Amino acid sequence: MHGISTQEFATMSPVALIPCPLLPNFMSTSAAPIIDHGSDMHAPELYQPSGVGYGVEHFEDIGPEQIEFFNEQGYLIVRQAFNPEEVKQALQGLVDLIMGKVPDFTNIMFEAKAQAILPTLGLEARQDAVRKLMFFVEYETRLKAISHHPKLIKAITTMLGNRAPHMFQDMALVKPPRLGREKPWHQDNAYFNYPQGTPVIGTWTALDEATIENGCMQFMPGQHKQGPQIHFQRRDWQICDTNILGQKSVAAPLKPGGMLFFSGLLPHGTPHNSSEKRRRALQFHYAPADVSTLPDNDERLKHFGSEGKDVTC
Repeated sequence: MHGISTQEFATMSPVALIPCPLLPNFMSTSAAPIIDHGSDMHAPELYQPSGVGYGVEHFEDIGPEQIEFFNEQGYLIVRQAFNPEEVKQALQGLVDLIMGKVPDFTNIMFEAKAQAILPTLGLEARQDAVRKLMFFVEYETRLKAISHHPKLIKAITTMLGNRAPHMFQDMALVKPPRLGREKPWHQDNAYFNYPQGTPVIGTWTALDEATIENGCMQFMPGQHKQGPQIHFQRRDWQICDTNILGQKSVAAPLKPGGMLFFSGLLPHGTPHNSSEKRRRALQFHYAPADVSTLPDNDERLKHFGSEGKDVTC
């Protein structure tokens, strides 16, 4: 195991199913650490994939058939989107941000379980205390190179119906060994104030091998076509557990450099990391550049639920 010893986490009992605490605002300009106080465990039956998702090897393999598949199923995997050198450079950029080598960058969120020992951690161990980084591409050119990669932008443009894309959100998602917790089932559009009907596309790129054991993404193919689902504040801003139980999810295990395209309306989630391996990933969201966000939350809350006023993805 890297860094932090978290035997307590591995022996905790799963939480009971929630039948259906506002998360803090993670953006900060303060030097004080940002702590994620979200719940640790979940009922294991929420994440029982029936298979592995469909994909192609490279960006160049995306043709009309794959675009039609994306439109119908809400996702598409590219197994070798980025080469080993691109992955290496992106990882080094991410580590440099975590290690404080870019002093002006402060948008790092730490796991709640690490709060008590955070002041004692050495630089290496801090990597396994991180939950998330946000809005970093203007601080780190190696990460911006992934989010604005010409082949990626070409694919996104085609998926948007040949409309120029605007990348409006960038995140790095980290699941430390044994410590990294769940992101419950949700739709990403539940967080965004775009007009209903705006096509939003997410990309999720593995920097480490992402497996079912260490928390790769799982999703419900085709359910993006059902539109918005009501979300509730339980372990997070999420779809009710009882709406997920009994459904057949599909998993997207990825090698480093593998990438998943997914619709902003596709229900998806990631279980906690039950393995000894890190799972670091980059997530970017794109919308048509000719569409502006709405000035308030009213339309989003009307479609996704009134408890989501101050949530952040």
